Amino acid sequence: MSPGKQNHRPLVVGMTGGIGSGKSTAARLFAELAVPIIDTDLIARELVEPGQPALAAIVLRFGSDILDGHGRLDRARLRARVFGDPAERRDLESILHPAIRREVGARLAQLDSAYCIVVIPLLLESGQRDLVDRVLVVDCPVEVQIDRATARDGVTRAQVEAILGAQVSRSERLAAADDVLSNEASLDALRVRVHALHDRYLALARAPVGRR
Repeated sequence: MSPGKQNHRPLVVGMTGGIGSGKSTAARLFAELAVPIIDTDLIARELVEPGQPALAAIVLRFGSDILDGHGRLDRARLRARVFGDPAERRDLESILHPAIRREVGARLAQLDSAYCIVVIPLLLESGQRDLVDRVLVVDCPVEVQIDRATARDGVTRAQVEAILGAQVSRSERLAAADDVLSNEASLDALRVRVHALHDRYLALARAPVGRR
């Protein structure tokens, strides 16, 4: 343990939300407050870089046609394939989720902070609630999600609706939330809400682990 490193476990806040809800923006605002961010989407990208064991396992399961001409994972092709077949999606998750979970655990063990944010888009769908102390849902109306996702990703409304259909519903997500971060207005409004949650999490982090 390095000098000055605190011997305690940080409060772990799992951030989730449907496609287009604004998780990345919210995470960036927390990062501006010097809160450590562990983003499982970024970890997943690292795990499927050429030469990584997870990529080899994916190619073994799905075939080399899910690679591009440079030997890298063609994420769009794989995404289209697994969203069309629940069994294949489960196979992909069985490869990636354990590896992501191990990496999240390793990064949490290195933290010296009051609390941290772990961004897990499929936190509820993948049964990873036990990884976190609290569930923070970034929320907005479904129509706003669709508008944002189509504008951001250049996909059709039908494609976004298919992704929404593979995720838990807005009502289920809200029912599972310990905290809700409403993101249907301006960036400034979201920043105010993030700052309020930051103060709340700092206070919770000072509480005994069993009372968080």
